[in-house]
Amino acid sequence: MENLERKSQLAWDKYDDESLKQVFRFADDYREFMSKAKTERKCAAEIIRLAKISGFRNLDEIIKSNGRLKAGDKVYSNNRDKAIVLYVIGEEDIENGLAILGAHIDSPRLDLKQNPLYEDSDLALLKTHYYGGIKKYQWVSIPLAMHGVIILENGQKIEVSIGEDDNDPVIGISDLLPHLAKDQMKKTMDEGIEGEDLNILAGSIPVKDKDAKERVKKNILKLLNEKYNICEEDLVSAELEIVPAGKARDYGLDRSMIMAYGHDDRVCSYTSFRAIAELDNSQKTLACILVDKEEIGSVGASGMHSKFFENTLAEIISLKEGYSDIKLRRCLTGSKMLSSDVSAAHDPNYPSVSDKMNTAYLGKGIAFNKYTGSRGKGGCNDANPEFIAEIRRVMNKNGVTWQTAELGKVDQGGGGTIAYIMANYNMDVIDCGVAVQNMHAPWEVISKADLYETYRAYNCFLREI
Repeated sequence: MENLERKSQLAWDKYDDESLKQVFRFADDYREFMSKAKTERKCAAEIIRLAKISGFRNLDEIIKSNGRLKAGDKVYSNNRDKAIVLYVIGEEDIENGLAILGAHIDSPRLDLKQNPLYEDSDLALLKTHYYGGIKKYQWVSIPLAMHGVIILENGQKIEVSIGEDDNDPVIGISDLLPHLAKDQMKKTMDEGIEGEDLNILAGSIPVKDKDAKERVKKNILKLLNEKYNICEEDLVSAELEIVPAGKARDYGLDRSMIMAYGHDDRVCSYTSFRAIAELDNSQKTLACILVDKEEIGSVGASGMHSKFFENTLAEIISLKEGYSDIKLRRCLTGSKMLSSDVSAAHDPNYPSVSDKMNTAYLGKGIAFNKYTGSRGKGGCNDANPEFIAEIRRVMNKNGVTWQTAELGKVDQGGGGTIAYIMANYNMDVIDCGVAVQNMHAPWEVISKADLYETYRAYNCFLREI
């Protein structure tokens, strides 16, 4: 009778000394990755760099050389430097379906407007527009960095990174001192800092010419020209993102957690990549999709709603066994996918928003979300129990620590992922990933045990589903 009840467990309890070393080694690699991958472009670049080391070849180059694909080949395709799909070619016909991991590599942040730079009260400032769901008050009075690209008229790409090196200056957004914030403090937290007030303080030194107008702005333009050889108009064709400055860090006195910007959803992107990169042979063809724009609805050419994945899959079929539309459709319908996205970790400081029986906990392994959505499961992919039973079998067989969760109490909130988009192909999909505290804050927190168990879960899925 004692085996009738399901008992949750802490992943930490099962690790011996050697396993614990593996957990912390994996976490060290991930922490280093997160310190580099501060934007979707930098994340994509780092994944491609690591993919090449793991033997992945550029699909575009294979197409141009009229090459062919065979079982065991590893290829990747890069979409606008902001989305990637990686494949490990399997023995079976591709029309039998793929085993897919899918995550997103964009995170909430501030973007510079196209005409950002202005002067007010002898200070130079930069106007921003926030990207994704943020609590605006969390972004004031903290050190910020700028990353991105500026594209000149001639097509030249200029990489921008300011605020990460120890010798770099940082930038930031001011806030009122408590002594003068009487009216501000009466507002709701949502209204206390407004979107149009998220202006970056960029400088205060004027040019020497005392007769010039907007002398501080001119000095900032002069500095940008000296460093990057650009003028103000070049900012129109720029993609410059403002993110928290600083490296990912071990968190907790026992170093059991990691604090970083962008765990949502680069933690699932990294673990998905590591899982597929370490597999060289497979019966099924394997895919790892890492996309942009999830935080704003998966729209645009680099989001999951684009045809990027479908088009690359058509190329893969063509290069391996000859393309036909029916093969593509059969492949998509016969595929099975883990939508690799984070879940909200239970926070004992805010217990009222969670159903304790149906929430994710730090340290209890990968969290499976049968559904996300909000208020009556609106907008979600509700995974089929037949597929969940398959997942249970694979996880339990391989000793993966796992839990189930949903995003808050009924009518409390909710959210979405890319799962429903892929389910439109009539494939089986379920959301699963790492539990995160402080989700969508400038600095988020995860458990190293959950990180490692998620990597193990993705690896087992690819090998055995």
